Amino acid sequence: MAKYGEGGKRWIVEERPDGANVHNWHWAETDCLPWSKTFFTKSLSDLTILDCQGILSIKTKKVEKVDGEAYVNVRKGKIIPGYEISLSLSWEGEAKDGEGKTLLKAEGNLEIPYISDENAGEDPEVKVTTKDEGPIGKALKEAMLANGKPLVLEKVSDFVKAMAKGGPVKDELEAKKSAPKNTTTTTSNSNSAAMSKEKVGVEKEAKKEVKKEGKKGFKTITMSEKFNCRAKDMYEILMDENRWKGFSQSNARISKEVGGQFSIFDGSVTGINLELEEGKLIAQRWRFGSWSDGIDSTVRLVFNEPEPGVTVINLTHSDVPEEDRYGNATVVENTERGWRDLIFNKIRAVFGFGI
Repeated sequence: MAKYGEGGKRWIVEERPDGANVHNWHWAETDCLPWSKTFFTKSLSDLTILDCQGILSIKTKKVEKVDGEAYVNVRKGKIIPGYEISLSLSWEGEAKDGEGKTLLKAEGNLEIPYISDENAGEDPEVKVTTKDEGPIGKALKEAMLANGKPLVLEKVSDFVKAMAKGGPVKDELEAKKSAPKNTTTTTSNSNSAAMSKEKVGVEKEAKKEVKKEGKKGFKTITMSEKFNCRAKDMYEILMDENRWKGFSQSNARISKEVGGQFSIFDGSVTGINLELEEGKLIAQRWRFGSWSDGIDSTVRLVFNEPEPGVTVINLTHSDVPEEDRYGNATVVENTERGWRDLIFNKIRAVFGFGI
């Protein structure tokens, strides 16, 4: 993910002399990291986790840090959030006996090392530690993990939903939508006509994007990648769950039969084998856990060997939704990047197939 403020020039539009970005037609990017820090500080500080009638009590103290990057892009009124952040907070707990006497007071930390728009539909990893590793300290730690983790993940889910709606720019966008249209009497007929044409053009473009039963739109990803190996070697790597685990560093279960199911990237992607032809073709139905219910995509990997020891894979990934179930509009971009960086480039690096 490109860092905030480092977008390529071809995506950047020079500012108008009057500073206006009419209808957000061009990219309008807002740094959301300060807002994110405020969001989590308010949501997770001084939060009661457990109060078991004086026996065990646990609460969060404060959010120690929120690092990384977070931004919202707006173009033509469409919200495109992006974030990769880590979060840590401190907590404290107390254990008492049946008579209310304090047995131990303990402190610890809760850390979420990676919260990303790429994994918006998944629960991030949560780590809980304590400074006291004795029996009672461990009991408090386990209680924090069992009771605090779901509560913290709920707040993370609230953050994901808030970012999908625009984060700090939500109120501004809603104000623009509700603003009265005819507030001046000096607008010329030519400007009105131009705005009408622009509106018609945007509506036509929106209609083109809606393809299936009123869904918000689907895209097709095509890529051509070259590898220094035989086609059968690449086929085996992509269809062998142990080799998949090796290059992806994640759990995988892959059937080698047509009609068989597969699960990769720790279950983030699931699907079914549609067509298999060793060394020549892999066709599968793919589904990401963050997509809306009932949405599946189709992957076709065609293997060509133009010369011995050189393989070209032509990928066609069709019916990829433009938005996930949370309204994040980065699905196509993240899917394309995943194929390139998490699959093809990883295979080159691990198996030495680079050209």
